[in-house]
Amino acid sequence: MPYRGIYAICDAENRYAEIIEHSNCYSGAAWSLYHYAKAPLILKARSTGNMIRYFMKTGTSKLELKPSVAAAGIESVIVQGDEVEITYAGLGGGGVGATRCRAFADGVLRYRISESGGEKCARGTIIVPRRDRVLIGIDDTDSKDVGATWTLTHNIAKELDCQEAVYLSHALVQLFPVPEKTQNCMSTVLEFGCVDQKAKARLIDSFKKALKKYTASGQTGMVVLSDFYAKGLYGFSNRTRTERVSKADALQCAEENSVEVLLNGNGVIGALASLPWFGRPEESIIPGIEIKPLIMEKI
Repeated sequence: MPYRGIYAICDAENRYAEIIEHSNCYSGAAWSLYHYAKAPLILKARSTGNMIRYFMKTGTSKLELKPSVAAAGIESVIVQGDEVEITYAGLGGGGVGATRCRAFADGVLRYRISESGGEKCARGTIIVPRRDRVLIGIDDTDSKDVGATWTLTHNIAKELDCQEAVYLSHALVQLFPVPEKTQNCMSTVLEFGCVDQKAKARLIDSFKKALKKYTASGQTGMVVLSDFYAKGLYGFSNRTRTERVSKADALQCAEENSVEVLLNGNGVIGALASLPWFGRPEESIIPGIEIKPLIMEKI
C-alpha cells in the first residue's frame, strides 16, 4: 500500500525539516501520526486531510520501540546536498509501513529496506529530493458577478503540480471584512515544494500568466515568498484579521520581508496576509484568531 508521495522541506541552514507524507490509507497514517510524534527528533506532528506533517530537527536519534506504545518512528533525517535521507523503523505492521509502503511512494529516488511484517522489527531508508518551501498568496480575483479566488487558485495549482514543484497545500484565510470585499473577504495561500531555483522560477511565471488570463478583477494581488516559516509576517497577518490595513503598509511589509510582489492590485493586502497560514486550513478560516509561532524545542 504505497504512500502517494513523501516530501522533505528544509530550512536554509538544513537544521530543520518538515517531512510531509501523502497517504493512500488514512487510518494507517493516523496510526503513524500517534506513534511517530513520540520520536525524539519530532517537534510537532499533525494531520491536514490525508497528509501527515512532521516538523522536526535534522540528525539522528535512538528510538525505543515498544509494541502498542511506541511501535514506530523516524530515526534520522540527513540532508546531503540536494537530497534528503529519511530512515524509519517499526514493529509488525508498523515495520511494513516503515519499509515497503514508504519505499514505493511517489517521488522516492532510491531506497534500502529490510524484511518486514509479522513480529519483525524492520527498517527502511528512503532518499527524496531536498525541497524549499515556496508560498504564493493570492487575493481579489473575482467580481460581484463571477468567480471565487479559492477555486481559481486551486485549479491553477493542480495544473502546475509536478515533481519539480509539488503542490502541497491550500488554505483560505479569513480577513477583516472591509467595504471593498466581494462577499466573504477571504484570501488564499498555496504551498509548493520546489527542488531548485529553476523549478521555482518556472512555477511563478506560469502561475502569474494563468492568473492574469483568468482573473475577473482589475485589483488582483499576487505575492511570493520562499521561506520555511514566514514568521516575519505574523504581526501583519494578525492585523489584517482584526482591522483595516492600507495597501502602503502591505507593500512596505513585503519589502521588509523579501516578499516578491508579482501583481500589486489592492488584493496584495490579503495576499500578503495569507502567507503565514500555509498548511493551517482549519485555523485560517476562523475570524480573528492569531497565528501562533512554531515551537522549536520538544515539549
